[in-house]
Amino acid sequence: MLDSKPKNTEEYINQFSENVAEVLKLIREKIKETVPAAEETMSYGMPAFKLNGKPLVYFAGYKSHIGFYALPSGNKAFQKKLSNYKTGKGSIQFPLASEMPWKLIEEIIMFRVSQLDEKNKKPHSFHRL
Repeated sequence: MLDSKPKNTEEYINQFSENVAEVLKLIREKIKETVPAAEETMSYGMPAFKLNGKPLVYFAGYKSHIGFYALPSGNKAFQKKLSNYKTGKGSIQFPLASEMPWKLIEEIIMFRVSQLDEKNKKPHSFHRL
């Protein structure tokens, strides 16, 4: 990854090797498909999505894994399903050497949408596939 601070998601993704960039693009598309109403932005130097002005999820590329950030509540709710992955308080590391758990990623995104919708008392903003 380069040292310059990217201005947008495209610049961010383009800093990575082809294999990392491809997974980042797929995660970005998964979020956009699942939550068409989400606003794409950069936050903490990484791609992020907000819903109704509130943080939904973040993601980041690394040499050997993809970082996915669903805030502490997302990790806590999926603790059992995340047991095979390295996690932190609000972070998940999906190794690039393994298949991305697309269904789990979608479930986590939908959970976060439900949380934000509950806080705002709005109907669900995600698109069920």
